[in-house]
Amino acid sequence: MASLRALNQRIQAEAAFVQDIDAEIRRVLVGQDNLIQSMLIALLADGHALIEGVPGLAKTLAVRTLAATLNAQFQRIQFTPDLLPADLIGTQIYNPSDNTFQPRPGPIFANLILADEINRAPAKVQSALLEAMEERQVTLGEITFPMKEPYLVLATQNPVEQEGTYPLPEAQLDRFMLKIIVDYPTKQEEREIINRMSGTPLETVNVIVEPEIILQARRVINDIHVDERLKDYVLDLVFATRQPAEHGLSKLLSMIALGASPRATLFLIRGAKAHAFLNGRGYVIPEDVKAVTRPVLRHRLLLTFEAQAENISSDQLIDHVLKRIEVP
Repeated sequence: MASLRALNQRIQAEAAFVQDIDAEIRRVLVGQDNLIQSMLIALLADGHALIEGVPGLAKTLAVRTLAATLNAQFQRIQFTPDLLPADLIGTQIYNPSDNTFQPRPGPIFANLILADEINRAPAKVQSALLEAMEERQVTLGEITFPMKEPYLVLATQNPVEQEGTYPLPEAQLDRFMLKIIVDYPTKQEEREIINRMSGTPLETVNVIVEPEIILQARRVINDIHVDERLKDYVLDLVFATRQPAEHGLSKLLSMIALGASPRATLFLIRGAKAHAFLNGRGYVIPEDVKAVTRPVLRHRLLLTFEAQAENISSDQLIDHVLKRIEVP
Protein backbone atom coordinates (compact mmCIF):
# COMPACT_ATOMS: atom_id res chain seq x y z
CA MET A 1 0.00 0.00 0.00
CA ALA A 2 2.85 2.37 0.84
CA SER A 3 4.50 1.73 -2.53
CA LEU A 4 1.20 2.39 -4.34
CA ARG A 5 0.75 5.63 -2.42
CA ALA A 6 4.28 6.68 -3.36
CA LEU A 7 3.58 5.81 -7.01
CA ASN A 8 0.41 7.93 -6.94
CA GLN A 9 2.35 10.88 -5.59
CA ARG A 10 5.05 10.37 -8.20
CA ILE A 11 2.49 10.23 -11.00
CA GLN A 12 0.68 13.35 -9.83
CA ALA A 13 4.00 15.19 -9.90
CA GLU A 14 5.07 13.75 -13.27
CA ALA A 15 1.67 14.37 -14.91
CA ALA A 16 1.57 18.10 -14.14
CA PHE A 17 2.88 18.97 -17.62
CA VAL A 18 -0.06 17.16 -19.27
CA GLN A 19 -2.51 19.65 -17.78
CA ASP A 20 -0.38 22.47 -19.16
CA ILE A 21 -0.41 20.90 -22.64
CA ASP A 22 -4.17 20.42 -22.41
CA ALA A 23 -4.71 24.04 -21.39
CA GLU A 24 -2.45 25.31 -24.18
CA ILE A 25 -4.30 23.29 -26.82
CA ARG A 26 -7.65 24.58 -25.57
CA ARG A 27 -6.49 28.15 -26.09
CA VAL A 28 -6.67 27.35 -29.81
CA LEU A 29 -9.13 24.47 -30.09
CA VAL A 30 -12.77 24.72 -29.05
CA GLY A 31 -14.36 21.58 -27.60
CA GLN A 32 -13.16 18.26 -29.05
CA ASP A 33 -12.48 16.82 -25.59
CA ASN A 34 -12.29 13.26 -26.92
CA LEU A 35 -9.80 14.22 -29.64
CA ILE A 36 -7.51 16.05 -27.22
CA GLN A 37 -7.56 13.25 -24.64
CA SER A 38 -6.99 10.58 -27.28
CA MET A 39 -4.01 12.41 -28.79
CA LEU A 40 -2.46 12.72 -25.33
CA ILE A 41 -3.03 9.00 -24.69
CA ALA A 42 -1.32 8.16 -28.00
CA LEU A 43 1.61 10.43 -27.13
CA LEU A 44 2.02 8.99 -23.62
CA ALA A 45 1.45 5.35 -24.61
CA ASP A 46 3.89 5.49 -27.54
CA GLY A 47 1.21 4.61 -30.06
CA HIS A 48 0.17 6.14 -33.37
CA ALA A 49 -3.34 7.46 -34.05
CA LEU A 50 -5.62 7.68 -37.06
CA ILE A 51 -7.98 10.67 -36.86
CA GLU A 52 -11.13 10.39 -38.94
CA GLY A 53 -13.72 13.10 -39.54
CA VAL A 54 -15.44 15.12 -42.23
CA PRO A 55 -13.66 18.24 -43.53
CA GLY A 56 -13.58 21.35 -41.39
CA LEU A 57 -13.47 19.76 -37.93
CA ALA A 58 -9.97 21.08 -37.08
CA LYS A 59 -8.21 17.72 -37.31
CA THR A 60 -5.08 19.22 -38.84
CA LEU A 61 -5.21 22.22 -36.50
CA ALA A 62 -5.40 19.91 -33.48
CA VAL A 63 -2.28 17.98 -34.51
CA ARG A 64 -0.34 21.13 -35.38
CA THR A 65 -1.27 22.66 -32.02
CA LEU A 66 -0.17 19.57 -30.10
CA ALA A 67 3.12 19.58 -32.03
CA ALA A 68 3.66 23.25 -31.19
CA THR A 69 3.51 22.48 -27.45
CA LEU A 70 6.45 20.07 -27.82
CA ASN A 71 10.01 21.24 -28.30
CA ALA A 72 10.48 18.58 -30.93
CA GLN A 73 10.77 18.33 -34.69
CA PHE A 74 7.41 18.36 -36.48
CA GLN A 75 6.77 17.49 -40.11
CA ARG A 76 3.49 17.76 -42.01
CA ILE A 77 3.23 15.52 -45.07
CA GLN A 78 0.34 16.07 -47.46
CA PHE A 79 -0.54 12.70 -48.97
CA THR A 80 -1.50 12.92 -52.65
CA PRO A 81 -2.06 10.33 -55.43
CA ASP A 82 1.26 11.19 -57.09
CA LEU A 83 3.33 10.81 -53.91
CA LEU A 84 6.16 8.24 -54.02
CA PRO A 85 7.69 6.20 -51.17
CA ALA A 86 10.97 8.07 -51.67
CA ASP A 87 9.10 11.32 -50.97
CA LEU A 88 8.52 10.00 -47.44
CA ILE A 89 11.55 7.98 -46.43
CA GLY A 90 14.14 9.61 -48.68
CA THR A 91 16.51 8.12 -51.21
CA GLN A 92 20.18 7.62 -52.08
CA ILE A 93 21.95 10.28 -54.12
CA TYR A 94 24.86 9.29 -56.36
CA ASN A 95 28.11 11.11 -55.62
CA PRO A 96 30.25 11.03 -58.82
CA SER A 97 33.38 12.25 -57.00
CA ASP A 98 33.86 8.95 -55.18
CA ASN A 99 31.36 6.72 -57.01
CA THR A 100 29.23 6.17 -53.90
CA PHE A 101 25.59 6.68 -52.97
CA GLN A 102 24.84 9.04 -50.08
CA PRO A 103 21.56 8.60 -48.17
CA ARG A 104 19.28 11.62 -48.11
CA PRO A 105 16.61 11.09 -45.41
CA GLY A 106 13.05 12.21 -46.15
CA PRO A 107 10.53 14.12 -44.01
CA ILE A 108 9.55 10.98 -42.12
CA PHE A 109 12.60 11.53 -39.90
CA ALA A 110 10.94 13.82 -37.35
CA ASN A 111 9.56 13.37 -33.85
CA LEU A 112 5.94 14.02 -34.75
CA ILE A 113 4.54 13.31 -38.23
CA LEU A 114 1.21 14.61 -39.50
CA ALA A 115 0.20 12.31 -42.35
CA ASP A 116 -2.55 14.56 -43.70
CA GLU A 117 -5.28 12.77 -45.68
CA ILE A 118 -3.31 9.54 -45.64
CA ASN A 119 -5.89 7.68 -47.73
CA ARG A 120 -5.26 9.94 -50.75
CA ALA A 121 -1.95 8.17 -51.44
CA PRO A 122 -1.80 4.66 -52.98
CA ALA A 123 -0.97 1.56 -50.96
CA LYS A 124 2.74 1.51 -51.89
CA VAL A 125 3.15 4.96 -50.28
CA GLN A 126 1.12 4.03 -47.21
CA SER A 127 3.30 0.92 -46.86
CA ALA A 128 6.40 3.11 -46.65
CA LEU A 129 5.26 3.98 -43.11
CA LEU A 130 5.06 0.38 -41.91
CA GLU A 131 8.69 -0.09 -40.84
CA ALA A 132 8.91 3.34 -39.24
CA MET A 133 5.66 2.95 -37.28
CA GLU A 134 6.29 -0.55 -35.97
CA GLU A 135 10.08 -0.93 -35.70
CA ARG A 136 10.99 2.74 -35.24
CA GLN A 137 13.52 2.55 -38.04
CA VAL A 138 13.81 3.12 -41.80
CA THR A 139 16.08 1.27 -44.22
CA LEU A 140 17.63 3.15 -47.13
CA GLY A 141 19.58 0.80 -49.34
CA GLU A 142 21.83 -1.20 -47.01
CA ILE A 143 21.72 1.30 -44.14
CA THR A 144 19.12 1.27 -41.37
CA PHE A 145 18.41 4.55 -39.59
CA PRO A 146 16.72 4.62 -36.17
CA MET A 147 13.92 7.11 -35.69
CA LYS A 148 14.11 9.93 -33.17
CA GLU A 149 12.39 9.46 -29.83
CA PRO A 150 9.65 10.22 -29.11
CA TYR A 151 8.25 9.21 -32.49
CA LEU A 152 4.57 9.63 -33.21
CA VAL A 153 2.50 9.42 -36.41
CA LEU A 154 -0.87 11.16 -36.38
CA ALA A 155 -2.75 10.55 -39.63
CA THR A 156 -6.00 12.12 -40.79
CA GLN A 157 -8.59 10.90 -43.25
CA ASN A 158 -12.02 11.86 -44.55
CA PRO A 159 -14.61 9.06 -44.14
CA VAL A 160 -17.17 10.26 -46.70
CA GLU A 161 -15.22 11.17 -49.83
CA GLN A 162 -14.29 8.11 -51.87
CA GLU A 163 -13.21 9.79 -55.12
CA GLY A 164 -9.45 9.52 -55.54
CA THR A 165 -8.86 7.73 -52.24
CA TYR A 166 -7.21 4.43 -51.34
CA PRO A 167 -8.57 2.66 -48.23
CA LEU A 168 -5.87 1.69 -45.75
CA PRO A 169 -5.13 -2.07 -45.79
CA GLU A 170 -5.61 -4.06 -42.59
CA ALA A 171 -1.85 -4.33 -41.95
CA GLN A 172 -1.56 -0.55 -42.06
CA LEU A 173 -4.62 0.01 -39.86
CA ASP A 174 -3.31 -2.42 -37.25
CA ARG A 175 -0.19 -0.27 -36.81
CA PHE A 176 -2.34 2.53 -35.41
CA MET A 177 -2.97 2.21 -31.70
CA LEU A 178 -6.10 4.38 -31.84
CA LYS A 179 -8.69 5.34 -34.39
CA ILE A 180 -10.22 8.61 -33.22
CA ILE A 181 -13.61 9.66 -34.58
CA VAL A 182 -14.08 13.44 -34.64
CA ASP A 183 -17.67 14.65 -34.52
CA TYR A 184 -19.33 18.01 -35.13
CA PRO A 185 -19.10 20.61 -32.34
CA THR A 186 -22.19 21.52 -30.33
CA LYS A 187 -24.08 24.72 -31.15
CA GLN A 188 -22.53 26.44 -28.12
CA GLU A 189 -19.03 25.35 -29.16
CA GLU A 190 -19.60 26.52 -32.73
CA ARG A 191 -20.72 29.92 -31.44
CA GLU A 192 -17.44 30.12 -29.54
CA ILE A 193 -15.60 29.24 -32.77
CA ILE A 194 -17.36 32.15 -34.49
CA ASN A 195 -16.35 34.52 -31.69
CA ARG A 196 -12.71 33.39 -31.77
CA MET A 197 -12.39 33.51 -35.55
CA SER A 198 -14.13 36.86 -36.10
CA GLY A 199 -11.21 38.98 -37.19
CA THR A 200 -8.78 38.05 -34.43
CA PRO A 201 -5.73 35.93 -35.31
CA LEU A 202 -5.25 32.51 -33.74
CA GLU A 203 -3.44 32.36 -30.44
CA THR A 204 0.30 31.72 -30.56
CA VAL A 205 1.03 28.33 -29.02
CA ASN A 206 3.76 28.19 -26.39
CA VAL A 207 6.25 25.35 -26.02
CA ILE A 208 5.36 23.42 -22.87
CA VAL A 209 7.54 20.33 -22.69
CA GLU A 210 10.85 18.86 -23.83
CA PRO A 211 11.01 15.42 -25.49
CA GLU A 212 12.87 13.94 -22.51
CA ILE A 213 9.89 14.72 -20.26
CA ILE A 214 7.65 12.68 -22.55
CA LEU A 215 10.09 9.76 -22.45
CA GLN A 216 10.27 10.01 -18.65
CA ALA A 217 6.46 9.98 -18.43
CA ARG A 218 6.38 6.82 -20.54
CA ARG A 219 8.77 5.13 -18.12
CA VAL A 220 6.50 6.10 -15.22
CA ILE A 221 3.44 4.77 -17.08
CA ASN A 222 5.18 1.41 -17.47
CA ASP A 223 5.21 1.13 -13.67
CA ILE A 224 1.45 1.65 -13.29
CA HIS A 225 -0.12 -1.40 -11.68
CA VAL A 226 -2.58 -3.59 -13.58
CA ASP A 227 -4.41 -6.18 -11.48
CA GLU A 228 -4.49 -9.76 -12.79
CA ARG A 229 -8.31 -9.63 -12.91
CA LEU A 230 -8.12 -6.59 -15.17
CA LYS A 231 -5.70 -8.41 -17.46
CA ASP A 232 -8.27 -11.22 -17.68
CA TYR A 233 -10.94 -8.61 -18.44
CA VAL A 234 -8.88 -7.24 -21.32
CA LEU A 235 -8.29 -10.75 -22.66
CA ASP A 236 -12.02 -11.50 -22.45
CA LEU A 237 -12.82 -8.34 -24.44
CA VAL A 238 -10.36 -9.22 -27.19
CA PHE A 239 -11.22 -12.91 -27.36
CA ALA A 240 -14.93 -12.07 -27.49
CA THR A 241 -14.24 -10.50 -30.90
CA ARG A 242 -12.49 -13.68 -32.10
CA GLN A 243 -14.62 -16.36 -30.40
CA PRO A 244 -17.95 -14.67 -29.67
CA ALA A 245 -19.90 -17.91 -29.13
CA GLU A 246 -17.62 -18.93 -26.26
CA HIS A 247 -18.43 -15.65 -24.50
CA GLY A 248 -22.21 -15.80 -24.90
CA LEU A 249 -22.20 -13.60 -27.99
CA SER A 250 -23.38 -16.03 -30.66
CA LYS A 251 -25.18 -13.23 -32.52
CA LEU A 252 -21.81 -11.72 -33.38
CA LEU A 253 -20.68 -14.81 -35.28
CA SER A 254 -22.41 -13.56 -38.42
CA MET A 255 -21.22 -9.98 -37.87
CA ILE A 256 -17.44 -10.24 -37.30
CA ALA A 257 -15.29 -11.83 -40.01
CA LEU A 258 -11.99 -11.09 -38.27
CA GLY A 259 -11.42 -10.22 -34.62
CA ALA A 260 -8.80 -8.07 -32.92
CA SER A 261 -5.12 -9.05 -33.06
CA PRO A 262 -2.77 -9.59 -30.08
CA ARG A 263 -1.46 -6.10 -30.77
CA ALA A 264 -4.89 -4.85 -29.68
CA THR A 265 -4.44 -6.58 -26.31
CA LEU A 266 -1.14 -4.80 -25.73
CA PHE A 267 -2.58 -1.47 -26.84
CA LEU A 268 -5.55 -1.86 -24.50
CA ILE A 269 -3.20 -2.31 -21.55
CA ARG A 270 -0.93 0.56 -22.59
CA GLY A 271 -3.87 2.83 -23.33
CA ALA A 272 -5.52 2.04 -19.98
CA LYS A 273 -2.25 2.83 -18.19
CA ALA A 274 -1.97 6.15 -20.03
CA HIS A 275 -5.58 6.98 -19.14
CA ALA A 276 -4.84 6.23 -15.48
CA PHE A 277 -1.78 8.48 -15.71
CA LEU A 278 -3.92 11.33 -17.06
CA ASN A 279 -6.15 10.91 -14.03
CA GLY A 280 -3.25 10.86 -11.57
CA ARG A 281 -3.53 7.21 -10.55
CA GLY A 282 -0.84 4.59 -10.15
CA TYR A 283 -3.23 1.75 -10.86
CA VAL A 284 -5.69 0.85 -13.63
CA ILE A 285 -9.43 0.56 -13.00
CA PRO A 286 -12.11 -0.89 -15.34
CA GLU A 287 -13.12 2.62 -16.45
CA ASP A 288 -9.62 3.13 -17.86
CA VAL A 289 -9.99 0.02 -20.01
CA LYS A 290 -13.49 1.00 -21.14
CA ALA A 291 -12.28 4.51 -22.07
CA VAL A 292 -9.84 3.16 -24.67
CA THR A 293 -11.70 0.05 -25.86
CA ARG A 294 -13.59 1.77 -28.68
CA PRO A 295 -10.64 3.65 -30.24
CA VAL A 296 -8.34 0.62 -29.89
CA LEU A 297 -10.72 -1.97 -31.36
CA ARG A 298 -12.94 -0.12 -33.86
CA HIS A 299 -10.50 -0.29 -36.78
CA ARG A 300 -9.38 -3.84 -36.04
CA LEU A 301 -12.73 -5.58 -36.50
CA LEU A 302 -13.40 -6.75 -40.03
CA LEU A 303 -17.17 -6.85 -40.45
CA THR A 304 -19.07 -9.32 -42.61
CA PHE A 305 -21.21 -8.34 -45.58
CA GLU A 306 -24.25 -9.10 -43.44
CA ALA A 307 -23.21 -6.53 -40.83
CA GLN A 308 -22.48 -3.96 -43.52
CA ALA A 309 -25.85 -4.64 -45.20
CA GLU A 310 -27.61 -3.95 -41.91
CA ASN A 311 -25.53 -0.76 -41.35
CA ILE A 312 -24.06 -2.15 -38.15
CA SER A 313 -20.89 -0.36 -37.12
CA SER A 314 -17.90 -1.74 -35.27
CA ASP A 315 -18.67 0.68 -32.43
CA GLN A 316 -22.08 -0.93 -31.96
CA LEU A 317 -20.50 -4.39 -31.79
CA ILE A 318 -17.88 -3.17 -29.31
CA ASP A 319 -20.60 -1.66 -27.12
CA HIS A 320 -22.41 -5.01 -27.20
CA VAL A 321 -19.22 -6.78 -26.11
CA LEU A 322 -18.63 -4.26 -23.30
CA LYS A 323 -22.17 -4.81 -21.98
CA ARG A 324 -21.85 -8.59 -22.12
CA ILE A 325 -18.37 -9.15 -20.64
CA GLU A 326 -18.48 -9.07 -16.86
CA VAL A 327 -16.48 -6.27 -15.21
CA PRO A 328 -14.16 -7.47 -12.40
